[in-house]
Amino acid sequence: MMRRFPARLTMGAVLVLLVSLTALLSLVWTPCDATAIDVALRLQPPSARHLFGTDAFGRDVLSMVMVGARGAIGVAAGAALIGVAGGVPLGLLAAARPGWVDEMVMRSGDVVFAFPTVLLAVLLAAGFGPGATTTAAAIGIFNIPVFARLTRNGARLLWTRGFVLAARAAGAGPLGISLHHILPNLLGLLVIQSTIQLSVAILADAGLSYVGLGSQPPALSWGRMLEEAQTMTGMAPWLTIFPGIAVVVTLTGLSLLGDGLGTVLDPRHERRV
Repeated sequence: MMRRFPARLTMGAVLVLLVSLTALLSLVWTPCDATAIDVALRLQPPSARHLFGTDAFGRDVLSMVMVGARGAIGVAAGAALIGVAGGVPLGLLAAARPGWVDEMVMRSGDVVFAFPTVLLAVLLAAGFGPGATTTAAAIGIFNIPVFARLTRNGARLLWTRGFVLAARAAGAGPLGISLHHILPNLLGLLVIQSTIQLSVAILADAGLSYVGLGSQPPALSWGRMLEEAQTMTGMAPWLTIFPGIAVVVTLTGLSLLGDGLGTVLDPRHERRV
């Protein structure tokens, strides 16, 4: 029997793969040096030589967008990894230890939710300086209670299932049950949530870079490209159009991918030969 994959899953995977390949390609090749300044070529419209035009310093916008993809994916992946690494163990612990342990984990999550990502980024930037690492850490810390709550809620339901009760009757402890019986059954939910948090991180990274808390020069990011271009939108609209399209394509791809994965991993999903 084979699953019929929804079109949105395929489309989302294609868009995410396109952005990922662009980021990987930028490691070894870009049409021009993304940081090379040539004032004589400043604010050139899209042409055969510069497909996305040039900015106020004569830098090639296509090259900048390609390198910006690398930065966006790096920050988003780092933030998601922090969320998974911190939130999943806490969620499993809370589900395995109902009572004061569960209450402490959940209330700690409420404290984190009380601080918006921007405020966390400001606090971290004050202590460690602004940059991609600070952005990833701020978004990642906010992701921890998200994954903790998801894991805890899913695990609590699984702790009442027959196969878990059988494992407990066989003498398995909470740690063994959590790792060998609970966690494998939550992987689908965690994968779907990861795609959602990746899209949230991409948008948050662009927003933080826009206000100067993200990647710092000479590093490139889509958010800072938009911030630098905001006063030149009328005379050089390509400076905002192409970075904006890059953000929209990435968010759309991740959204479609997460939605499609949710359908495929749903046990009620239709199976056909």
